[in-house]
Amino acid sequence: MRKTVHRHLGKMMAGAAIAVAGTAVMVGITLPGSAGADASGRGPAGAEQAGSGQGQGQGQTAVRPGVVEQAPAQGDKGTGRDPLTDDETARVERIAVNRQLFGSSENVEGDRGPQRIGVDLAEPEENELDDPTAPRRADVTLYDYRNDTLVTRTVNLDTGKVERTDTQHGTQPPLGRDEMTEAARLLIADPLGAGLRADYKDATGKELTSPDQLTLNSMVYRATPGAQPGLLAKCGEHRCVRLFPKVRNGSWIDSRDLVIDLSARKVGTLG
Repeated sequence: MRKTVHRHLGKMMAGAAIAVAGTAVMVGITLPGSAGADASGRGPAGAEQAGSGQGQGQGQTAVRPGVVEQAPAQGDKGTGRDPLTDDETARVERIAVNRQLFGSSENVEGDRGPQRIGVDLAEPEENELDDPTAPRRADVTLYDYRNDTLVTRTVNLDTGKVERTDTQHGTQPPLGRDEMTEAARLLIADPLGAGLRADYKDATGKELTSPDQLTLNSMVYRATPGAQPGLLAKCGEHRCVRLFPKVRNGSWIDSRDLVIDLSARKVGTLG
């Protein structure tokens, strides 16, 4: 009888030991201080035993706060096919918009100077594809609202000279942030923007008076010959946009049937 009791007690103690060990393993897996421990059981680099205080007395591991390293300083000039640096971008914009172009063109707000669309690293010339010393060039894309012309100027970053200028009519790249903002400003001020203003007030209880109150997305609009009313018939030749506005941190507002002609500074409806 005594041997039987001892066997049962032995099984119970062994089971309890296994349960405790299993719990310890689970705790070891989920404790932040043990994540990433190496084969020796030590924590990850940067973790160390607390030198003093309550943590050391209880055998706990103090984890030093993570440190986010700053990005390396961007150089004034890139090399090869590296993306353009901020300095290079600013420099080629200044070179591309010379005094003559600045004085003869208009931006989306009607002020002097072309509207900046984008600056991109230019593709190398065909005979330079395998040349590691080929010059870096940038394509500066601009839009002249005075005569609805897309202007692309290619600037040699080594010489600082404009190597070529390309002009196109009827070519409409995606709109930039400044253009979307101006389109929203025109729409908010127009009688056809009454629905937008009313929906914004219903959603927020406030008056809509500025594009800054909205999150904006857009799409270039091109007219289909004979299908649009006269006001929108030139869209494609003119720079026209459909806006998809959203209350900041809120709901979308449907304005899909409205088109803003940025060239004519007018709003039309597709309805």
